[in-house]
Amino acid sequence: MSSLGKLKVLLDSTYLLPILGVEVEGIGKALETLRKLRRLGMLEVYYTPFNIIEVLGKISRARYDRDIVLTGLTLIEEEFKLTYPTAEGYVKALELKSKGFKDLIDLLLYVTSLTRNLKFLTRDITLINFLKNLGEDLRSVIYEEDFIKTYGAD
Repeated sequence: MSSLGKLKVLLDSTYLLPILGVEVEGIGKALETLRKLRRLGMLEVYYTPFNIIEVLGKISRARYDRDIVLTGLTLIEEEFKLTYPTAEGYVKALELKSKGFKDLIDLLLYVTSLTRNLKFLTRDITLINFLKNLGEDLRSVIYEEDFIKTYGAD
């Protein structure tokens, strides 16, 4: 399948944690769905440097296996596509943060999806509700439950 017909998804950092050896409760169905779509050639997966900063911050607060983390980071670099917000996206993230959302990384991921025409897969209902309450464009956001219902693993 050509890259034009593929679902292009920017992952929230939660979905990268298992690759680095960190268990995430209740994430199995979403990961199965992602694997299925990749196996069928229907999915292109994206990440940003902000994802890596966020997961390293979480990993650094607990015991971790250096080899698993190194292997996982290498896998992410080799298998997923690196992307960044546009200059306009950075400014948009700052504006949204000034309206009261605490997690700048989540906002950077959201604006990256918006400005790079990617879908942003997240389970962060707080972020979604914040954006919805501001009347922000949510077409790029895919809530995890909706992702599973739409593309679900069989």
